[in-house]
Amino acid sequence: MKDKNIKIYLQYPWKFPDSPYYKYLIDSPPEGIEFLNTQKQKGVITNKKFFLFSNFLKNRVRSWPTKLKLAIPNAHLSPKGNYDLIHCCHCLSKNIDKPWVADLESWWSAYLSSPYSERSRKKVEKILISPNCKKLMPWTEATKEIIVEKFPRIKNKIEVVYPAIPERKERKDRENKKLNLIFTGRYFYQKGGHHALEVIDRLTKKYPNVWGIFNSEVPEDILKGYSKNKKIKFFGLIPQSKLFELYGNADILIYPGYSDSFGFAYLEAMSFGVPIITTDGFARKEIVEEGKTGFVIDLQKRFIKSFKYEGYDKKVIDELANKTSMLIEDKKLRKRMSKECIKTIKSGKFSITERDKKLKRIYREAIGK
Repeated sequence: MKDKNIKIYLQYPWKFPDSPYYKYLIDSPPEGIEFLNTQKQKGVITNKKFFLFSNFLKNRVRSWPTKLKLAIPNAHLSPKGNYDLIHCCHCLSKNIDKPWVADLESWWSAYLSSPYSERSRKKVEKILISPNCKKLMPWTEATKEIIVEKFPRIKNKIEVVYPAIPERKERKDRENKKLNLIFTGRYFYQKGGHHALEVIDRLTKKYPNVWGIFNSEVPEDILKGYSKNKKIKFFGLIPQSKLFELYGNADILIYPGYSDSFGFAYLEAMSFGVPIITTDGFARKEIVEEGKTGFVIDLQKRFIKSFKYEGYDKKVIDELANKTSMLIEDKKLRKRMSKECIKTIKSGKFSITERDKKLKRIYREAIGK
């Protein structure tokens, strides 16, 4: 007799999923798993104004507890229902009647207030050591290391489960002579948009066959100068379907990603066979394999001190431009990296198959099956 589906309630910190992680999880669930509370993805994917308002609201909600020196875990109470397990999405659970697991992009996702006070840490630890907490699933080894350091008592409950993204069947054969460089990022400065734009501007002027695609909200004063380059097409915040059309016509992603603790832009680019030029930071070298799926520029401890970084670092720009030029000029290298990108998404650590295999085992263990 065939086993019944395991019913899993998805608990969000907000009323809707706010990361591509959950869109891909809901669209491609593991076999034998039934997700409940599968609300439609909102935010930048569907509505620019909603995204801006939602981002403003989140910042305010997180800032006030910190200003008031409150110790508040990012924990939520799921409703009673006919389900077997709770999967907390970027948060923790207050439930004491159901087992639960949680995925975390970064260690501070467990906090609503400041994560740096000992009082806050102890409140989060109390939740994590409870018998109902079955597994923490950090997105990267880098995040796992920090969680283990801060909560050594639960190190046996922690297992990395990499996010996954489907292979793109609609990607185009990029054999034509025109090469497109692309940058995409919701936040212009934090994602390194200023540096990427300078690189794209420089290389579209250097190479007759190179063009640029720029998807971000560029500040007016900066846009005014670079829009004179007619080889660069500018887009603002656009729906995901339109973004994927841009990836389908792209050859190289230039994405410094300074503020990223993960960065789905890397996976989305790889799913279209687009090699990546980025900078080192946090889990970057876990995601982009140096020399295989792209190049990772060593910042040599030139840390970005603010997520509103507005500086102009000529050395970083030069290094980004040099690595991009290597891919422009070496067709064989570009093609080899493109194949590695697709392989990583199709059957590697960011594949749906690998993610589902781990999740299904973890879910079953969590409910004692």
